[in-house]
Amino acid sequence: MNRNRAVFRFAPSPNGELHLGHAFSALIGHDWAKRVGGRFLVRIEDIDKARSRDDFVVSILDDLAWLGISWEKPVLRQSQHFADYAAAAQKLEKMGLLYPCLATRSEIAMAIAAAASAGKTEQLDPDGVPLYPGLYRGIDRAELDTRRAAGEPSALRLDIEKALTVAAEKLGGRPLTFRQIDDDGSERIVPANPDRWGDAVLIRKDTPASYHLSVVVDDARQGITHVTRGADLYAATDLHRLLQVLLDLPQPIYHHHRLLYGPDGRKLAKSTGAPRLKHLRSQGVARAQIREQLGLPAEN
Repeated sequence: MNRNRAVFRFAPSPNGELHLGHAFSALIGHDWAKRVGGRFLVRIEDIDKARSRDDFVVSILDDLAWLGISWEKPVLRQSQHFADYAAAAQKLEKMGLLYPCLATRSEIAMAIAAAASAGKTEQLDPDGVPLYPGLYRGIDRAELDTRRAAGEPSALRLDIEKALTVAAEKLGGRPLTFRQIDDDGSERIVPANPDRWGDAVLIRKDTPASYHLSVVVDDARQGITHVTRGADLYAATDLHRLLQVLLDLPQPIYHHHRLLYGPDGRKLAKSTGAPRLKHLRSQGVARAQIREQLGLPAEN
């Protein structure tokens, strides 16, 4: 295998069927891989066992094949690699960068409300969620052990201040950045600003991983050189670059493509009833029509 070849991936979550937005992202990555003679992988991001379903995995792969997309086998499923995410988290713990968090959503909401009542300005992360107020950052170890023994679940959060300090040392004074290729093909270096995420959860209470941790571990594991995904994940790249530096992982090139919107002006998503590929297929729509609708060139 030529290890100098570019490696692209499409990584859907099997909690629903693919829609036009997914098709757009998958086709952009696949077309790009073909154009440069690169490899194309499919990864099933099924760390959320409660919502992931095997029938959706089958449907996803069927839709991709119908679109004319081919990929290398086997397909990686994240649910089979929890030990790898735990190992990455353990490395961060040994560096003193993670801390247990027992906070419930109601506790966090009450703390944020109390801060607002005291006149403190509410800070939001890029997803519009209030930043975690650090309730358990300095919890006593004995109290933590007692409450865990009583059955209270805990998450692991990244201490963002410590993490930024360690990353700065690793970078030797160089700024934390990522390489972005825009829709017009131009490349630029983008400053990363991960502190706007606050103390992000890296190991969830209900799942032994998180999106942010698992995606950087898997991109490194699979040798991904080019990450193509929607502009709605642009800000997440700040946090991913921080984790890559902390874990000594390679840096891919990123392409955050434009998003697709429905007639109502909302982003195409499963939750907003975006046109499903399976439904379009049943109506007799041809894949060439899908490409035309998405503004992509015809297949070669």
